[in-house]
Amino acid sequence: MLPTSTYRLQFREGFTFDKAVAILPYLKALGISHVYASPIFSAAAGSTHGYDVTDHNEIDPAIGGREGFERLSAALKQHGFGLILDIVPNHMAASLDNPWWRSVIELGQDSPYARHFDIDWRERLTLPTLGKPFDEAAADGEITLKIDSGKPVLAYFDNLFPLHPDTVDGITEETVDKLSGDRAFLEALHARQPYQLTFWKTARKHLSYRRFFEVTGLVGVRVEDPAIFDDVHRLILELVRSGKVDGLRVDHVDGLADPKAYLDQLRAAIGPDTYLVVEKILNGEEVLAQDWPIEGTTGYEFTAAIADLLSDGSKTAELDKAYADLLGTPVDLEAERRRAKQVMVTENFETELKGLTRLAKASIGNDLSQDAIRDAIAAIVVAFPVYRTYINNEGVRDEDRKLLGQVAANAKASDHIAGSAIDVVMDCLFGAAISSNGAAEITTRFQQLTGPVTAKSVEDTLFYRFNKLIALNEVGCDPAEPVGSVERFHDKMKARVSEQPHGLLGTSTHDTKRGEDARARLYAISEAPKVWAQAVARWRTMHAVAVKQLDDGPAPEPDTEWLLYQALAGIWTGESDPETLTSLKERFLPYVEKALREGKRRTDWSDNNEAYEAAVKAYAERLFAPDNRAFQDDFDAVLKPFTAAGRINALSQTLIKLTAPGIPDIYQGAEGEDLSLVDPDNRRSVNFDELSETLASDNRTSWQEAIASGTAKQRLIATGLALRNAQPDLFASGDYRPLEITGEKRDHAVAYLRSKGDDAVLVVVPRLPLALNGEGAADWGDTAVVLPTAFTNRNLTNRLTSAETNIGETLRLADVLGDCPVALLATA
Repeated sequence: MLPTSTYRLQFREGFTFDKAVAILPYLKALGISHVYASPIFSAAAGSTHGYDVTDHNEIDPAIGGREGFERLSAALKQHGFGLILDIVPNHMAASLDNPWWRSVIELGQDSPYARHFDIDWRERLTLPTLGKPFDEAAADGEITLKIDSGKPVLAYFDNLFPLHPDTVDGITEETVDKLSGDRAFLEALHARQPYQLTFWKTARKHLSYRRFFEVTGLVGVRVEDPAIFDDVHRLILELVRSGKVDGLRVDHVDGLADPKAYLDQLRAAIGPDTYLVVEKILNGEEVLAQDWPIEGTTGYEFTAAIADLLSDGSKTAELDKAYADLLGTPVDLEAERRRAKQVMVTENFETELKGLTRLAKASIGNDLSQDAIRDAIAAIVVAFPVYRTYINNEGVRDEDRKLLGQVAANAKASDHIAGSAIDVVMDCLFGAAISSNGAAEITTRFQQLTGPVTAKSVEDTLFYRFNKLIALNEVGCDPAEPVGSVERFHDKMKARVSEQPHGLLGTSTHDTKRGEDARARLYAISEAPKVWAQAVARWRTMHAVAVKQLDDGPAPEPDTEWLLYQALAGIWTGESDPETLTSLKERFLPYVEKALREGKRRTDWSDNNEAYEAAVKAYAERLFAPDNRAFQDDFDAVLKPFTAAGRINALSQTLIKLTAPGIPDIYQGAEGEDLSLVDPDNRRSVNFDELSETLASDNRTSWQEAIASGTAKQRLIATGLALRNAQPDLFASGDYRPLEITGEKRDHAVAYLRSKGDDAVLVVVPRLPLALNGEGAADWGDTAVVLPTAFTNRNLTNRLTSAETNIGETLRLADVLGDCPVALLATA
């Protein structure tokens, strides 16, 4: 069954299957067709998200186990819901909680699971769990021997590492204490194990397994092996075939050795009617592979299209100047991107780069030095404009051939790498695959590296360094791309009709950098960059005494101040009572720490600059101080028009999501005002009782009252989903027709038509609302939508106001954008 909408639920942290059952009546009233669940399989102890799977074939007891799942499944059927599961084939937890991994630790290559994980068995398995090198930990008495469940183990605090059975002679209850004090014995015993305990900070230099991104606690799984695929998917497929699961979302598909082959195998196993989407970030003009047997992506590219549409491109030069004036110099964003990727591939992914260099050196021989090969590979990775290529045993796609030519040219433009070296290494990486239509090991390894490097260098580094307009620093977006094109937005929506008409339309997820309503508010800064810059200058002056002068520079530096004020603007509630300010501060300070460490300029996760972090957090804390009312009042006054514009943007964004080609995905709680920050803030518990009460009573207020109270979006979603549920075919397979807008405010609105047969839906939404001053119908003047001849002289009902309109050749916006600032007109 094709969803008409999805609702993402984050299990764990107290949210269980039984709690999900309790909210199903509310989700039904909202109009949701499918519950979209975060990973439900057993995960590492204390997991807050479920992506650190420890057992693919057990439903996690922490959220209710199999019995709880069966209760949820029965309740879903009773209420008429479908269920979509988020699955994680790329990796598992490298944890002692994981029985497969524990077996590999104990038995090494003798383990039946030794080939399940992507391990380089040329050396002992590296376990980067120590707070210092092994010899120092042993000398300090931190490494000991214990008996656990009758077996000797190597203990490091609470971590109990099994010993290979061939190495435990003489280790008994009676001898463990004495042997624990024998450092030479411990070191010799450790040397005989299939694994080596290492200092966690050196993991990126010396690691023997493929990771998820740079997370050593998540080990790559070899689902490209059919037997391992079967082991990983046994329970998943049972749930699909029994009719308890109606769809799957595949996490991090770009991490797999061969995404297409995996998806082909998965589709064959689940059948043609199971809904299937992938987490895939499309960069720039990249198009989703049309030969993948899926419905589409999770929708990050839709977020990017909305960001483009709702930002003001005409003021880009003003914003550029304001940001450059703050920094004292213009920012070369592409140079910053290259620097971030260079550091990431050569330092954070040093192990992976070494492995590729070794493979390439074995092929190239003495034609290039090892250093030259390493530098060339790094330059090629840096030059990649997308996450990866998809070369496999079926051959090389035309788009990948074109891409590789572009990559080679970009890599050669690097001023420190010889072009001839690039040619040699490119041929080594891809030549055999191109000539033989098959992916060599080195090609596969390279393709599995470029995605993580891009994600970590751009999303988790550059997005915290380049702070001009942080609403554009979002997963799927590129702050270097131009914004403000209605035509480009329409082109992207028309493309969705043919490329992925049933892909998800996401605006908030568990991975977005901020909530959809925070972004909608911050888009308005692009309309008034001078106003914002003047305000930031004033606030910086107010807090100049809070800036600490450290040996390595001021803390915070101007760019970080610019970031802090934008981030605060995104979550500001307009209330400055002590309780609200304390709550905001408790959410904001962890964000500040994360932003500083992700930016990796003066501190990072592996090497904390405590003085710098403390100084910046003290500055941030000052913003919420009870005796700082002068700032808080000024901040609130400046923010009021941005907040009002943001609420209009949020309604435009939501109505487009409800009616554009694709399936609208509602993130838990985001039907209310979603002003969340990056995780873990966006994974906070949701007050479903309050949302349910609001939904039941909201139709008693006017749209303007609902907008002021922050409940208008929920009402809009319920109304839009009711229409989708009533006319599923129109939204599933109807066409998308952009409509021309004329008149004085033509740049401030967007309109399009969805139609199939005699059924039609006309959507009109405002954009760039700051200039409209929120004055309602009269503000639109002569602005009008031009209708196609085939749709004139028809009666349409505005589903948001119940007003009926006879459509002529044009439709005046003043006639439909009154009390409700967006319009959803439909045939009966």
